[in-house]
Amino acid sequence: MEMSFGLKALSTGEMLRAAVEGKTDLGQQVEKIMASGDLVPDDLIVSMVAQKIMVPDCINGVVLDGFPRTLVQAKLFENVLSEINLVIDLVILFKADDDTIINRTSGRFSCAKCGETYHKTSKPLTHEGMCDVCGGAQFRRRADDNFKAIQHRLNDYHILTEPLLPFFQKKNILKSVDATAEISDLKHEINLFMNTL
Repeated sequence: MEMSFGLKALSTGEMLRAAVEGKTDLGQQVEKIMASGDLVPDDLIVSMVAQKIMVPDCINGVVLDGFPRTLVQAKLFENVLSEINLVIDLVILFKADDDTIINRTSGRFSCAKCGETYHKTSKPLTHEGMCDVCGGAQFRRRADDNFKAIQHRLNDYHILTEPLLPFFQKKNILKSVDATAEISDLKHEINLFMNTL
């Protein structure tokens, strides 16, 4: 996905799901881990991202979605970046309470044909069983978008990811936004952050 400012968007979740669907070596290693809601080992994630940022379409920079998720990942990735004279310029925290996150993630699904995303309450299908964009009739949900796995991921977030906040605050690169705000307001705020770089 192409982002504003000429940056390439990279989602570790999407990369991992593609590896699972493609039955790659990495996909076979992480399939059961992901289905249970556990975090993929730090070294595997860092290696995957390090390889991806070196491809030509990432030459202008990247937006990393869902990475790093642990202090270990952040420190390993900093080492990788320092070897190629790069740094993390900005970290944006999308803030929402746990109940909101559970509601959003447990209700989402997408069209298997075109990838359009929906939500059972906030963005339902206009016509039951038919994608609004392409008319497709097949839909998919992420294997880990069930209450038990979501709760497990939230617990991991509080224990493993929240310690990243002071780490990035000390570097003066952490900004936060209200993830429940209107998309247009979020875009405006993020654009303001980007324009200060």
